[in-house]
Amino acid sequence: MKKIAITTTFFVALLGSFSVFAQDIRGKWIQIDDKTGSPKALIEIEEQSNGSYSGKIIKVTPRPGYTPRVTCFRCPPPYTDHPILGLEVFKGLQHVNENDYANGRVLDSLTGKIYGLKGRVSAKGKHFMLRGYVGISAWGRTQT
Repeated sequence: MKKIAITTTFFVALLGSFSVFAQDIRGKWIQIDDKTGSPKALIEIEEQSNGSYSGKIIKVTPRPGYTPRVTCFRCPPPYTDHPILGLEVFKGLQHVNENDYANGRVLDSLTGKIYGLKGRVSAKGKHFMLRGYVGISAWGRTQT
């Protein structure tokens, strides 16, 4: 009887430890331009009360030859004419397994369009690749 209890406890502890390996995405991340490879903005990711994640722009990185917009361009309500700084660019992102996230929505502040969103944290936790898409993720674009 004792052996079963010890074995059961071991397996429960082992299963519980897998969540320790999940990468925590909360915090500040540098958005990299997928065309130039240069830093674009600083995004702060927060966990919401419902367990989903949202990200807002807390700093726009100056780049040579580019004048950043001050307000969201052609954005639908409630984002219409909202300042870029402090803009919630994605929300609803849910943790689905160890390093994967899905079911979010992302706002492109340059076009005013909203896309589906999924993401994946690199194995070492240093990169977070987000993919905005229309319909299926094959029709999308990934940014780090």
